[in-house]
Formats: sequence, structure tokens, C-alpha cells
Amino acid sequence: MVSYGGGANSTALLIGLHQHRIPVDLILFADTGAEHPHTYAYLEVMDSWLKDHGMPPITRVYKTTRDGKRLTLEDECLQSCSLPSIAYGFKRCSLKHKIGPQEKFCNNYPPCRKAWVSGKKVVKFIGYDAGEPERRERVRERDEADRKYQKEYPLMEWGWNRDRCIQAIQEAGLPLPGKSSCFFCPSMKRREIRTLYHKYPDLLG
Repeated sequence: MVSYGGGANSTALLIGLHQHRIPVDLILFADTGAEHPHTYAYLEVMDSWLKDHGMPPITRVYKTTRDGKRLTLEDECLQSCSLPSIAYGFKRCSLKHKIGPQEKFCNNYPPCRKAWVSGKKVVKFIGYDAGEPERRERVRERDEADRKYQKEYPLMEWGWNRDRCIQAIQEAGLPLPGKSSCFFCPSMKRREIRTLYHKYPDLLG
């Protein structure tokens, strides 16, 4: 399975997996309900490419309340009158709206359940590129202790850094994806806020 984020690395990952003839059974995109418009548009572009190359479509998952209603990150922030948790030095917004929905889907996905029941692990491809080895090291111990997933980092194995990922996307005939994040993420840089102002002024307010 692939956790698709809608950015350059995860797009290059899918392209590389196809080029290396590595089979993919499931592609998940966790939708916070607050992605940039260009990310939602790119999902359609990517789905078309995946179909043309015999790969599965992107399955969108999202956070729900206990009674099954959808809960977007924006709704949660408005209800609690607070900013996303990353503004306070935590990453609960990512855990709750990105990792959690994907984990819930897999826990109820028959092929995953079948693998676990038989004592196997589900292979999960992660899009860390070769230029960010520190990210891999930070999670190495946790990866090795994971009983459900076998984490693989193909971009690092192939030696694909950020520039090589961009090259792969361009060579595949695809447009480059824009920055992937929530449009009100406190971690946005000044230039990203300026871009928001010029491209999506209605979201800035």
C-alpha cells in the first residue's frame, strides 16, 4: 500500500513503483477537508495517470465522529475555537486526520485483515526521498517494532532526491503538484501565504 500525500515525493513514488514493476494494491489519500484546491485537482490528474498505467485508483479516507459523520479539521478547529495542534508544538492534527483514518480503513480492509490473521505484515511504501535521511532515522526504531506494517522507503533505495523526484514527474508527462498542506496550516511559510493570497483569496479570510 501507498500513503499518497498529493505532493512531489509521493507522486514520484507512485511513478517509480510503476517503473520498477513493484505491485501496488492500495493507494490511500487522507482528506482533512482543508487541502489546497490544487491538491484536490491533482488527485483527478493522478487518478487518470494511474488508470492508464494499470494501477489502482486513489481511495480517499477521512476522519469521522463516533456516529459516522464526517469531521473536517476546519470544523474541529472552529468547534474548539483553536488552531491546529501543530501551532502549539504537537502533531495531533496529523495523527487524527491523516494517520488515523488510514489506519481505520486498513483495519477494516479484508486483504489487510487476511494478511494479519495469517501472521504476515502489510508492506507500506513511504515517500521519504534520499535527501532526508534524518527523517528515516527518527522512525527507524518505531518501524522495526511495528507488528502490522513492513515500512519500505523506495525513493531512498533508488537514490532519488527531491530534484530526481521532480524529474521523474516531468518525464512521466505530468504537471508538478503544488505544495500539499492544509490551507490554514500554522507551519506555512510567508511565501506560501502570499501564494494563497494571490491564487485563493477566498481561503485567506
